[in-house]
Amino acid sequence: MSAATDSTARADWRLGRLVRRLDQLLAADKSEALRQFDLTVPQHSALAALAASGGMSGAQLARASGVTPQTMAVILGNLESKNLIGRSPSAIHPKVLVTTLTREGKALMKKADARVQAVEDRLAESYDAGEREQLHTLLERAIGRLEP
Repeated sequence: MSAATDSTARADWRLGRLVRRLDQLLAADKSEALRQFDLTVPQHSALAALAASGGMSGAQLARASGVTPQTMAVILGNLESKNLIGRSPSAIHPKVLVTTLTREGKALMKKADARVQAVEDRLAESYDAGEREQLHTLLERAIGRLEP
């Protein structure tokens, strides 16, 4: 067995394990940052996608947020009950509801996203500019390798 194979077989070197651990820690820090806004990480993800797009269907939001359409339906119900989003029939397909941010949703998203950005900035500070660029390139390559 080669040294590379030995090291990749060790549990502490398994790439998936490291990526998952980072994801868990990042989600926990984001969750803590969002608590004061009474938002969850998936709710923030949906609000961020809406802020970037101006309006999306539930199916589009589910794909953008990495959750199932059923989970997104629950998320949207919660956000709508907080008056952070509005839904209206699409001009193209009346059976499709287009979700947009309300004025309250935009204001809350701006504040909440600043806190989430601070969490991500803290992580980014672990690397110099060249390392951040290299990490970005490597992560994009990994995503491209696994994406269907």
